[in-house]
Amino acid sequence: MSPFSRFAIYFAEVARCGSLRRAAEKLHISASAINRQILQAEEEFGTPLFERLPEGLRMTTAGELLYDNILRWQKEFRLTRQKFDELQGLRRGTVNVGLVQALAEGSFATALSDIIADCPWLELVLQVADSHTVSQRIRQADLDFGLILDPEGQAGLSVLAFVELEMGMVMRADHPLASSGRISLGELSGERHILPGAPLIVHERVAMLYRHHDFSPANTVSCNDIRLIKSLLLKGSGVTVLSLLDVHDEVKRGQLAFVPLRGTLLRPLTLALCTAPSRQLSRPAQMAIQKLTAVLEAMQPTVET
Repeated sequence: MSPFSRFAIYFAEVARCGSLRRAAEKLHISASAINRQILQAEEEFGTPLFERLPEGLRMTTAGELLYDNILRWQKEFRLTRQKFDELQGLRRGTVNVGLVQALAEGSFATALSDIIADCPWLELVLQVADSHTVSQRIRQADLDFGLILDPEGQAGLSVLAFVELEMGMVMRADHPLASSGRISLGELSGERHILPGAPLIVHERVAMLYRHHDFSPANTVSCNDIRLIKSLLLKGSGVTVLSLLDVHDEVKRGQLAFVPLRGTLLRPLTLALCTAPSRQLSRPAQMAIQKLTAVLEAMQPTVET
């Protein structure tokens, strides 16, 4: 059964709608024609695909298995069509990319903008989510690839490129200690500290650092949004501990200063470009990966130690 057969189209729509009538309205075909296709398939398979309930149709276990396979076949068929186009020299394709919120602006946004400008024929589907969600969508083949944080905690992924970015103190560029080579928490005991809150991925690292040094600054501010933390830093409202990833562009522009911590065992934050191990990447996806990998390579730390 091909992923583009009449039955597959009818079945998938009924599965989504849970109703013959609603599926018929969406497909502009009679409900009886759809029902006939499903009944014929159930007879051929020797098992029911739907439970007929007063409120509509609900997939059986066999129906759910078939639905998952149809979705997978359709995804693979779209990829095959892209490869057919490439063989014929046609420039057309869709690339699905996942990325974490920290990359929604700055260098990566610029690289994505360049891809859009250079490839007007390309349909680019961007999904911003947390690392766990992006990883899950990569494994489910909903995404061609994604940029996630700390991939060692995400099983079933193939890492194509990565960069490790140090954790350190962040403050306004005109702060008296901004030019320090390295700094300790104690040197900033008189400052107001802005603490990254959960669920930010740096939250646990920072909390562990403060506990390790038994450091409890007074009048702290807790915030779970990196953009707001950076806005507060730029207004001189305090100092914070973040990854270089979080402030890379502001440091590059000379707005904020990133000072590595002295005598700390904080693990760096890993940013990785990942795909599913068995994923066959289209030429447009490979092109996008090449451009984003160049951004990763340019982010290699240049902070003096």
